[in-house]
This record gives sequence, structure tokens and C-alpha cells, in this order.
Amino acid sequence: MEAPAGGPPPLLQPVDDAARQLARRLIRGARHGALAVLRPADGFPAASRVLLASDFTGRPILLVSGLSLHAKALANDTRCSLLVGETGKGDPLAHPRLTVFAEARFIPPEDHSREGLRERFLARHQKSALYADFPDFRFGVLEPLGAALNGGFARAFELTADDLLDETLEGLEAAALRARDHMNADHGDAVDMIASRHVGETKTGWRIATLDRTGFEIVRGDTLHRIEFPGGPVAAGGYRDVFVELVRQEDPSKNATD
Repeated sequence: MEAPAGGPPPLLQPVDDAARQLARRLIRGARHGALAVLRPADGFPAASRVLLASDFTGRPILLVSGLSLHAKALANDTRCSLLVGETGKGDPLAHPRLTVFAEARFIPPEDHSREGLRERFLARHQKSALYADFPDFRFGVLEPLGAALNGGFARAFELTADDLLDETLEGLEAAALRARDHMNADHGDAVDMIASRHVGETKTGWRIATLDRTGFEIVRGDTLHRIEFPGGPVAAGGYRDVFVELVRQEDPSKNATD
């Protein structure tokens, strides 16, 4: 979409791979977000802060108490939106943010998918293990219908669900779990090296929390970073190769000064 000659920039930019990668980093790298629901009593919009993780394809995962307003609202009307975004110095509106429009579904305790969602959520939020199995708490998955991405001035995009979610291959999620556990148990020094080279963290003690087909999250205490795989989506059996490549890559900061 091009602006008229001499006119203002277009309201929406064409969605490209860079926009999709930014959206992935915002939603999958978020530890929390603002969840907006419709209050059952009168339909008024209500917003709550919620902890976040994501499933293997990129759908947001919540852990909510049935006593909370947002849980009651979603039981009444599954429509919701989720706002995530980066903060920093200067004008808050100059930093990227993403609003995901979605429908929520709660996972029954007996559902076979619950254990995998629980594992991914607690890998991000270890303290949540204190209450995750209480009878009134349920895991919820947000099914994206679309999203609005604002990457800064004149960088607005309208995304579809396909822009946010990954395709998967049979057996790949299990392979990701094995790769994560192997890296954390046997190659902690390599994880620290990746943290240093790719997100500028100098402290040690990082671990991989969750992986998907396009990247992974590392955590240390309350800090979490999303790192994208350099070669794009991982194919079957390809996790070893991408981690070897990440470790072998030169420090990006050194390249910037050459």
C-alpha cells in the first residue's frame, strides 16, 4: 500500500517476514499481558494482567482462577483480546506492541493436552507450581483470530492467525523437549554463550524454557528473552543443527564494529 505523492504514510503496511518475526517475539517473549474481556453483568470491557506462555504452535496459554473476573467473563463469552508490548526509555508509544484478537477455551483437568500446556507454562513461571493444580485453577488457550501490530511510527500491520501460528510436524514437539533438556543438562555453558552473543546478557545461569519451530525462550530469574532460529523454521530432527549454528555464530556486536 503506497501513500499518495506528498501525502501521509499509509495507515497499514504490507505484512512481511520482519513483521511476523516481530509479532512472534512480542507474544511468545511476553511474561505477562493485559487481557480484555466483557464483564458478564453489563458487557463493560474489563482488563486484567495475566501471566503468559505459549503452546508449541504459538497460541497464548493462561492459568486463571475460576474466582477471577476474567475467568467468569470468558465462561460467559469467549471473545477477548490480549495486549503485549515492549517498554523502554522515552515515549511509550514509540515501542512495539501487539493486540491479539482471540477466542478462549479452558482445558478440562482430564484433557490429554493439559500436561503439555502445564509443562510449558511452569517452565516460564516456576512459582506458579504452588497453585497450578488447585481445583479452581484452569489452563486456558487463546485461539488467535487476527492481530493488530504497531511496530512504531508508520509501522502498523493487520495480521491474520496464520501470521502468528506455526505449522508443525509430527514428533517435532517431543524432539524440542528432548533438545531443551539436553541443552540445559549438558550444555549450560553454550546456553550462557547464546545469551551473551544474541541478547547481550553477561551473567551466567541461563536455561532454555520453551522451544517451538521458529525459536525459543531463555530465562534467568524474572528475565526472559525470545531468540529466533537464524535459518527459519526447524525441520524434523533439526534442533541439534540450529543450536550448533547459534553457538558457532560470531558475536553480532563485534560484527557491528568491523
